[in-house]
Amino acid sequence: MSPTTEPLDADAAWEALLAVRDAAGAGAAGLRLDGDGTDHWARPATPAAQELAARYLPLCLAGRHVAFAQLGQSLDGFIATRTGDADYVTGEADRRHLHRLRALADAVLVGAGTAVADDPRLTVRACPGPNPVRVVLDPRGRVPRTRGVFTDGAAPTLWVVGPEAAAGRVGDGVEVLALPDRAAFAPARLRAALAARGLGRLLVEGGGVTVSRFLSAGALDRLYLTVAPVLLGDGVPGLRFPGTPVMRRALRPPVRRTALGADTLFALDLGPAAGCFPRG
Repeated sequence: MSPTTEPLDADAAWEALLAVRDAAGAGAAGLRLDGDGTDHWARPATPAAQELAARYLPLCLAGRHVAFAQLGQSLDGFIATRTGDADYVTGEADRRHLHRLRALADAVLVGAGTAVADDPRLTVRACPGPNPVRVVLDPRGRVPRTRGVFTDGAAPTLWVVGPEAAAGRVGDGVEVLALPDRAAFAPARLRAALAARGLGRLLVEGGGVTVSRFLSAGALDRLYLTVAPVLLGDGVPGLRFPGTPVMRRALRPPVRRTALGADTLFALDLGPAAGCFPRG
């Protein structure tokens, strides 16, 4: 290495990754796709820059149509206490990771329960990157119009309601999508409806019920599950889906483990090759 050549740092690496959607884009960003999982950059890079490529390059290369989910939970599988307090189960490093996932998505989706309980902003603040479109699944139209996603104007919002909902007119930057029946809320059909609007890269952020629905329907390609070293005893559960009575049939998708401060991130590959669920 030349004495005047500085290694690529994490900030520059992240800016490069934001533009990658395929192998050609990866090459243009200075990435070498050698497949060994250790050395992704064509130029010298810091360990932090290498880690960012290892963590996010598979998602960047997943193309224009990919669904991925993120949950942070306790060791015993809860995403909030019995009172709904989730502030915060996981640490600051996982918050940055979540915001990076938002920046790599066209849209971020939450269910009505999460929108009511948490009043999430769903914007990118902990790292550079564009805000995704915020999608609120609300079949009965029960999310109050005072929630920030409808009033703050920070990013476009798509309010997805059912035929029985009286959504009416909402504020600037909020579009109402009325689906014809409950069947239209099936994860595969939702993905198709969003992709038709140019929202093919979908982050399913919460809550546990919504993520579990997408998982059990075979409508997720990747799942990011961050586990914090804390025990809650009881509370709001994370993943729940019909299981198997036989251990040898349990899902064992390919996984990559990463330390995020005191937490552990499990990145699970749920794509067709993993064979975890029949695709919806």
